[in-house]
Amino acid sequence: MITPVIMAGGSGSRLWPLSRSLYPKQFLTLNGQGTMLQQTLKRLSGLRLERPVVICNEEHRFIVAEQLREINQSGAIILEPVGRNTAPAIALASKTVVESKDALMLVLAADHVIQNEAAFVEAIEKAIPLAEAGKLVTFGIVPTEAHTGYGYIKRGVAVDDNGFQVDAFVEKPNANIAKEYLEGKEHYWNSGMFLMKANRYLEELNQFRPDIYNACESALEKTTKDEYFIRIDKVAFEKCSDESVDYAVMEKTSDAVVVPLDAGWSDIGSWSALWDVNNKDTNGNTVTSDSIMHETTNCLIQGSGRLIATIGIDNLVIVDTKDALLVASKDKVQDVKKIVEQLKAEGRDEFKNHREVYRPWGKYDSIDNGTRYQVKRITVKPGEKLSIQMHHHRAEHWIVVSGTAKVTNGDKTFLVTENESTYIPIGVVHALENPGKLPLEMIEVQSGSYLGEDDIVRFEDRYGRI
Repeated sequence: MITPVIMAGGSGSRLWPLSRSLYPKQFLTLNGQGTMLQQTLKRLSGLRLERPVVICNEEHRFIVAEQLREINQSGAIILEPVGRNTAPAIALASKTVVESKDALMLVLAADHVIQNEAAFVEAIEKAIPLAEAGKLVTFGIVPTEAHTGYGYIKRGVAVDDNGFQVDAFVEKPNANIAKEYLEGKEHYWNSGMFLMKANRYLEELNQFRPDIYNACESALEKTTKDEYFIRIDKVAFEKCSDESVDYAVMEKTSDAVVVPLDAGWSDIGSWSALWDVNNKDTNGNTVTSDSIMHETTNCLIQGSGRLIATIGIDNLVIVDTKDALLVASKDKVQDVKKIVEQLKAEGRDEFKNHREVYRPWGKYDSIDNGTRYQVKRITVKPGEKLSIQMHHHRAEHWIVVSGTAKVTNGDKTFLVTENESTYIPIGVVHALENPGKLPLEMIEVQSGSYLGEDDIVRFEDRYGRI
């Protein structure tokens, strides 16, 4: 049996403004049905698998749990207190979740597109005997163009009919060298996907990077588990080196093997890459929004609900969200990260959050704000409850639009139904719950001298956020 280990970290900054720090691309629906994380798990349905292991940032834990629940998947969720790259992350999975150290781990990124899922499963099946023999298998993507944005793997001698010994890992080449790689047919794109025994990975990591091995072991000594999450000791894990599995192990081991994969793979590393893999109209446009186009060709147009009209444009990316609009040449989309870096440097919220923010209990949309006031539309899922909390600087008015709210306001608890309201003064302990079977929709009007999300004192929270 194989344990899927899904790497769901990363910020996906090149897909801003759709991808944000607190809601990155692996949790978005960009191509086909379901989010990228959900598609990663669904495409493995042809294999005999153990429960998946998902490794993610602590800030994304509720998103991961909800997206697994939506596709009826139960799995272990390892929370990295800080990002330390793939070598430590795989070590954590190897040590904490894989019950049999002789078991196989299929390590996958949560943000890849595979168009030919049958060919993907076939490649994994070809790699199984190699991994069972103790090889550390990586999957090399058969290149379709002289791409300069990927690292490459040069194959060596054949190990069997399905795989080759890895001769070298090669950094991103220039255009001329990439063309030579394409024509020579001995180089593959480095996919960052692996199949290997847990114990073999740990043996090689301990041999070549004992500092990472020992740091992970120390971080696991104070691991805590609850119904959903496995939490790693932050103080110990912060001391671990930031290192990729390629540098730490795969470039050093003599047991690295590459299995070619030709399955319509893409890591969706930019808006132009998304345009490449999506369906296009007769004018070469990929459109996923309400749009009217005139003399518009070879564009990607993605909106969030309002009409987008275009006239006389070619080769552009237009991405419209509720709080930000991106217009860029397809040839310059790699520079989107420069916009993200500027947003981050200026401390702007568009770097981190969408206007619509998801929480474990539901979501809220900040529909208006100004000096000393803010208006939110709040949706609470059936049976869910916000934390028992208070605010030092703001009062809140709650108006129920649909559904029923169970409200704790100071020492009183009561129901508020459609077209009714209640007022929460500054400093009063309060809570909101949806006791019904339908979503609770309400408008919250905040007023006060400070309206930041950090003005929350939590006294009790079913999601462990105290």
